[in-house]
Amino acid sequence: MEIKEGEVTVDAYGFLTCDPNKEVKAVHPKAMPVILTTPEEMDVWLRAEWKEASELQRPLPDGALRIVAKGERKDGE
Repeated sequence: MEIKEGEVTVDAYGFLTCDPNKEVKAVHPKAMPVILTTPEEMDVWLRAEWKEASELQRPLPDGALRIVAKGERKDGE
């Protein structure tokens, strides 16, 4: 995309990060994605003013995530 193109429509995405919790910090010490875990949190994220929605930018509590696999993938991907 170049500036001279003017307004364009693109498919793009991003994600909001926060400080890592204990489990994520062991793998990635700088940041983890913000994870919404309840329908109420999702509704706040989609509908609330930024002042309220920004309070969701926090790590999950330590112990809230579980490592389910380690090592190299073996399914050919």
